[in-house]
Amino acid sequence: MTLEAFLAGQERQPAGHLRLADFIRQNEAALVREWTEFARTRSPASDGMSKLALQDHIVDILKFISADLESAQTSAEQFDKSRGLGDETGPLRQSAAEIHAALRLADGFDIDQMVSEYRALRASVVKQWTARAPLVEADVVDLTRFNEAIDQAVAESVAHYTATINNSRNLFLGVLGHDLRNPLSAASMGARWMERSGGTDPVKQAKVVSELIRSTDRATRILDDLLDLTRSSFGTEIPVSKSQTDLAALSETIADELRRVHHDRTIDVMIEGDPNGLWDAGRLGQALSNLMANAIQYGDASKPVTASIAGHDPAFVEVSVHNSGSPIPPDVQKTIFESWTRGQVEGPGGHPHLGLGLYISRLIADAHGGTIAVASTEVAGTTFTFRLPRA
Repeated sequence: MTLEAFLAGQERQPAGHLRLADFIRQNEAALVREWTEFARTRSPASDGMSKLALQDHIVDILKFISADLESAQTSAEQFDKSRGLGDETGPLRQSAAEIHAALRLADGFDIDQMVSEYRALRASVVKQWTARAPLVEADVVDLTRFNEAIDQAVAESVAHYTATINNSRNLFLGVLGHDLRNPLSAASMGARWMERSGGTDPVKQAKVVSELIRSTDRATRILDDLLDLTRSSFGTEIPVSKSQTDLAALSETIADELRRVHHDRTIDVMIEGDPNGLWDAGRLGQALSNLMANAIQYGDASKPVTASIAGHDPAFVEVSVHNSGSPIPPDVQKTIFESWTRGQVEGPGGHPHLGLGLYISRLIADAHGGTIAVASTEVAGTTFTFRLPRA
């Protein structure tokens, strides 16, 4: 219905007649209460959720719908909204609908359960509003626009939910194919040495067995971390379990793992100051492995890769991984810590690279309250730097 028809409908409403937008505002608490009781029946995940969690953003959605009902709308805008389309920069898309989808996904609601919440909200509003008085002509306009607004919210929530699931799946598969390669390669190298040597050197064999156990344990930890890592694509932070950690010892462990795989490369670890702090050793090991492997893949093979720990600051420790070679282009540096981004099309030898390692490293830095940055020039080479608070 056009704006002219909408205004004409306003003129024909009885004196004192309550329009739908005003009804929603005046009865918000009752509407939310009825919807909350419905939501509690939709998912096993809701059993442990508080009323506050169940009500997240429904109040905001109702407020946006009320404002939308009172806003001017062209015929073209009405047509777009009837198809679930609308202003992609609008506040509903930016806050309420998308955030509601992200939280429902993190809380264990499937997409059908989330959509049913909107159906319940629609039914609750229409039932309570139509019960208060007979409908007049202007109410038909309000109902039409109300349904368009709900359809718009559903479309935006479903789109965000689906995109999040796809990103999560890609992240999951990327970690399997990317982060597991280093510890599994180290384990494979050790097993092949044992096969060739036939156990003729007991001392060396004992060392290799120890390294095999360490590498396979690391692979297991990465698999255990996968579910936490995929949470990042749901809009929630990666949880960390902090304990007293020696970054110097951790860096040497990761360097040894990579040396066994890349025996022709030099990997140096340099320590200055106090390398200790409260961190999640498993996740920092994953980040260091990603950065060192990235430096090996893209760096000049004739020059060493250097991991430097600077612990002079009592509040922070900096860990830098440096390699020589071709610099990362400035435009790539701006997005290099986003998922599925890489500094070059392919590494030395034409090996494909997913570009996931730097994204995961950023997530791990964020989870520790730290930062990660890159500096890359033709003269100085490329340096990735973690800055981590000690506690």
